Amino acid sequence: MAIIASAAKELKLNSKKLPAKSIDLLAELSGGDARVALGTLELATQLADTKPITPQVIETAAQTRLPGYDKKGENHYNIISAFIKSMRGSNANATLYYLARMLQAGEDPKFVARRMVIFASEDIGLAAPAALNLAVSTFLAVERIGMQECQYNLFHCAAVLAKAQKSREVADAMAGALTAAKQYPDLPVPIGLRNAPTRLMKDLGYGKGYKWQADFKHEDGFLPPELQDLELF
Repeated sequence: MAIIASAAKELKLNSKKLPAKSIDLLAELSGGDARVALGTLELATQLADTKPITPQVIETAAQTRLPGYDKKGENHYNIISAFIKSMRGSNANATLYYLARMLQAGEDPKFVARRMVIFASEDIGLAAPAALNLAVSTFLAVERIGMQECQYNLFHCAAVLAKAQKSREVADAMAGALTAAKQYPDLPVPIGLRNAPTRLMKDLGYGKGYKWQADFKHEDGFLPPELQDLELF
C-alpha cells in the first residue's frame, strides 16, 4: 500500500483521480508484488486518461497487462522493430498483430503513433504524401481521445501505412543533403539568390538576374559552383 501511495504521489494522482477503493483493489490484484502493482497502475492511468481511475479501470488494466513486456527491456524493442519491419514489408496482418501485442501489454499509444509519423516520411514519403497527414492526425487523435477508443485510430493508420506503396526517396535525399552540408558547411550563397534590401547590395549584384515568378530557373543555378552536380532525386 505504501508503494502504491508513493507511486500515486509521483504520478500526481490525488484522491479524486485515484479513489481509495481503487487503491484497495489494486493492492489485492497485485498480490503484494510491487512491480505488478506499479505496472498495473501505470496502465490504468493511461486507460483512464483524464477521467478518474475507477475499480473497473483497475480491473481492466490488471487483465490487460501481459507478462514478458518491459518498456525498457529487449522484448519492447523486438516488438516495435517487428512492427516497423512488417509495415515496411507491406504485411498488414503482421503489422496489426504486433500493434495489438504492444497495446495489450500496456505500451504508450503515443509512442506507437510517433513511430508511425516517422515511418510515413521515412518509408513512404513521395510515394503517398498524404500518409504523413494521416499519421499526424492519428497522433493528435491519440492525444485527445486516449485509450481505449484511440485504438481505432492506431489500427486504421497502421493498416494504411502497411498497405501503402513504399519509397525511400525522401530518406535517401535527406541523407545526401546532410552529407553535402557536412562536407561543405560554409559555401557562400550564389550572389543572384541573395536578398538585396539596400541599394549598395543591389549595386554589388545581390539578386541579379532573379525574377519573382513561378518555376523560375536562374541562369547561374541555385547551388554554389562546388555543388552544381549534386543530384538528390
